[in-house]
Amino acid sequence: MDPRLHFLTVAAADLNAARRFYVDGLNWEPLVDVPGEIIFFQVGPGLVLGLYDSRAFNRDLLLPGTAEPSGFTLSHNVDSPTLVDETIEALLRAGGTLLKKPQFAAFGGYHGHITDPNGVVWEIAHNPAWSIDETGAVLLGE
Repeated sequence: MDPRLHFLTVAAADLNAARRFYVDGLNWEPLVDVPGEIIFFQVGPGLVLGLYDSRAFNRDLLLPGTAEPSGFTLSHNVDSPTLVDETIEALLRAGGTLLKKPQFAAFGGYHGHITDPNGVVWEIAHNPAWSIDETGAVLLGE
């Protein structure tokens, strides 16, 4: 199997709160929005993030109850420490909860952590050692 993903699907207990966070806070435009069920956002070439109502998510998987996201972080890199601060402030206004105030990090960059209204953890970071070359390959280095 090729090392690639096409969809990341996350259970959302409150789809309307998620919509406010991603549309108003991140200024993302939905690719598909089915009220009460799922919202898709294209987040990269060939990559879609789906926010799926947690009850519908479990019904689709033939599981009882509702699901919660846990044990992962979505990261978004920006061009400066100032943009880290501004992005986190926008996400707080859109219903996010601050986990870790923006600060300089051990990796040499600057980052903070916030959760969306459904508990999905986001890292907003400025990492000067992170880049993407003309082929789309991620470069991590000095």
